[in-house]
Amino acid sequence: MCGIVGILGNEDVADRLVDGLKRLEYRGYDSAGVATVHNGAIDRRRASGKLVNLARELAANPLPGDVGIAHTRWATHGGPTTNNAHPHATDHVAVVHNGIIENFKALRDELIARGRVFTSETDTEVVAHLVSEKIEAGMAPAEAVSEVLPRLHGAFALAILFRDHPELLIGARLGSPLVVGYGDGETYLGSDALALAPLTQRIAYLDEGDWVVCTRDGAQVFDRDNNPVERAITISGVTGALIDKGNHRHFMQKEIYEQPIVVAQTLRAYLQRLEDRVTLPIPDYDLSAIKRVTIVACGTSFYAGMVAKYWFEQFARVPVDLDVASEFRYRAPVMEPGGLMIVISQSGETADTLAALRHARSEGQTIAAVVNVPTSSMAREADLLLPTHAGPEIGVASTKAFTCQLAVLAALAANLARAKGKLTPADEKAIVKHLSEAPAALNAALAYDEAIEGMAGAVAGARDVLYLGRGTDYPLALEGALKLKEISYIHAEGYAAGEMKHGPIALIDENVPVIVIAPSGPLFDKTVSNMQEVQARGGKVVLISDYDGVEAAGEGCIATITMPKVHPLIAPLVYAVPVQLLAYHVAVAKGTDVDQPRNLAKSVTVE
Repeated sequence: MCGIVGILGNEDVADRLVDGLKRLEYRGYDSAGVATVHNGAIDRRRASGKLVNLARELAANPLPGDVGIAHTRWATHGGPTTNNAHPHATDHVAVVHNGIIENFKALRDELIARGRVFTSETDTEVVAHLVSEKIEAGMAPAEAVSEVLPRLHGAFALAILFRDHPELLIGARLGSPLVVGYGDGETYLGSDALALAPLTQRIAYLDEGDWVVCTRDGAQVFDRDNNPVERAITISGVTGALIDKGNHRHFMQKEIYEQPIVVAQTLRAYLQRLEDRVTLPIPDYDLSAIKRVTIVACGTSFYAGMVAKYWFEQFARVPVDLDVASEFRYRAPVMEPGGLMIVISQSGETADTLAALRHARSEGQTIAAVVNVPTSSMAREADLLLPTHAGPEIGVASTKAFTCQLAVLAALAANLARAKGKLTPADEKAIVKHLSEAPAALNAALAYDEAIEGMAGAVAGARDVLYLGRGTDYPLALEGALKLKEISYIHAEGYAAGEMKHGPIALIDENVPVIVIAPSGPLFDKTVSNMQEVQARGGKVVLISDYDGVEAAGEGCIATITMPKVHPLIAPLVYAVPVQLLAYHVAVAKGTDVDQPRNLAKSVTVE
């Protein structure tokens, strides 16, 4: 949630700050703002809505100044208004913030009692006033910040600008990511390396609890106990070229179409084709001692974990617990010695999942992180880093990250099975073969895009939609429903096919389309029986299957979507494509904002 950029520059910085925000808009787009110091005063430009509104404001009212901070917002406390847009400021300081100050109400009441005047409804404004009070009392910026930070409870990344000290910026992080960038006579702050990519490749990641004093000559980092520390400067490797949609209408469409390529490059790191072996890009680690696997994730990543649960238990015969990250800690989970915790996250910064990781570590678990950002907090805190190689995913609704997560989790399940003595060389050879076929199968699935677009109208007018699947198709039903909700705003639910008759069938009428995911195979007949129960009650069915399945059960459906026939192992990757494309085309038909759907953000860094 929310994106932060700060620049201590040698020339006017407003345009570069906005360029950085463009790279962070996936984090939130409720409002945006910029603040600089110029002629001995803090000046701001803010606008509600998307970043284009801020750009218009700056075009009409340019903002000079060679030091500044900027912010794109996902609203938590206070609505998405101009008054609530960051930066928040007093006469002496300006602040941008990603996260939540949980005790802001008590702090706000305390400040008001001392005569401070608030102009917004946000939690962030308390930080501006707390720091400003101390500056106004004659305290130096670094000292003021060091005294204020312990009073802030919650999760935050902060960048603070000082009217009387245009030679410095101060940043801090607790629970939300923040990086320092090093340039030629310039220094930068950003929520991630992508924001700073056009400015520098030399970055340092702040550790949990760190805060930093930036000058044009460099930066001094302090830990949570205010001890000066060194944080390694690394080369980010993130391209400075602004990611574009190419010849695609939306980022989501582009990322759906990238799946054959990115799954192939992900599998390249996990398959030894010549040896017919599945491997892991980690130091030698004895998986044979693993007694239990716990998988924790949110949203689409959680559904990848659901598929993985089938694989781990079927291949390796190891028991698996699966939890949504936001609930994991609150049931006081019993975590026995010898357990493996797998966290799954596109960004590697998801607040709930990160909190679950830290809880599991305190319980003595080995941590494996399946993440798309190898420099993220989860990646750096895990024992075993299992990167997906999906590349930057800009569309808020996750697509290519999901299929790459599935590829990695399949490889991990196979490795665990081999370590447990449950995988023969012949079995492993077959797994390598099937996973190697996935990119081509994904490409074949994309060939049906036009047909899916043609039948999207059968769903676009619905108020409610149900998705059904059995086995590993059940998580795909949940994912399909989520995608439809996210970008088309149609109420949709996914169910295990056999559960239909235990309640949801009461919802069936001619106005509720039912999407059935049923590749031919051992579970096909049972799923078709559940589908026929729907049809017998007047339900309109869309069947997603392969040629054999459509031939056997397509009669009586309002539409069918034919997929290539694939092995059950890779079916979840392949059948992700039609549910993604269906949601996409329905959203386009409805005219919604596909890439930036309302109320959502790409990286959820608050609990």
